[in-house]
Amino acid sequence: MEVNIINFENKYEKCFYNLNIEWLKHFFEVEEYDHKILSNSKKYIIEKGGKIFFAKIKDEIIATVALMPTNNKLVYELTKMAVKPEYRNKGVGKKLLLKCIEYANYKSYESLILYSNKKLKNAIHLYKSYEFKEIEMERKSPYLRANIKMIR
Repeated sequence: MEVNIINFENKYEKCFYNLNIEWLKHFFEVEEYDHKILSNSKKYIIEKGGKIFFAKIKDEIIATVALMPTNNKLVYELTKMAVKPEYRNKGVGKKLLLKCIEYANYKSYESLILYSNKKLKNAIHLYKSYEFKEIEMERKSPYLRANIKMIR
């Protein structure tokens, strides 16, 4: 199974939305903030200088992740990582994470942050294995489901 990581193209915008909606519904619920970002990912991520990557096998998009700008131009949020159910726990998320870290290093970002939930034990373990550390989460996190904030 050869997984290729590719950049955002307009034709994949709906894949970004669908993958994330499926993932959110499976593990949590879709929040208002999610709808806002996912419904117009070009506006909130791409046009603001962010990046969206996709994992692809042959002609099938199987996963995605985004690097979304924050108020600090050198800090990006690693967000909206979603993998199709049949490809979970097969290293696809790791490949996407490595691509994000590589890209952040290339762009000389100061750090990457992420919001997650401790019930996602595999994800938290993966983040920690790539030097993400838990930090204090602000009172008004953008995500209701988040109970952990990490930085790298």
